[in-house]
Amino acid sequence: MLVELSNALGGYLHNVFYTKFDFWLWLGLFAQTLFTARFVVQWWASERAGKSVIPFSFWVLSIGGGALLFLYALIRADLVYIIGQGSGLLIYLRNVSFVLKERAAEKARAEAEAAKQGGAS
Repeated sequence: MLVELSNALGGYLHNVFYTKFDFWLWLGLFAQTLFTARFVVQWWASERAGKSVIPFSFWVLSIGGGALLFLYALIRADLVYIIGQGSGLLIYLRNVSFVLKERAAEKARAEAEAAKQGGAS
């Protein structure tokens, strides 16, 4: 029984680390690294601010890593991963739209304030 278990484990590891090692696995590993980097960025920004902060780069990395992982899931035909990454992408894109909308409003407020101060002179 131990020999069978050892052979099965060896076969599994050979399959994972050798047989399936192709371009798409490299893409998946790169995508996962990119996706993980967003947590490092968020943690670093929060540590610097002394409070929870989500910088814009977090969402950029989320979209980049999520899109590549979604592509990877499509190529590997993994329905659970496709649904998970696909729905995540929608959330990341929506958050980016919030950030961009907020930035546009801040810019408009600053321009209005500058115009008001310029007209008051």
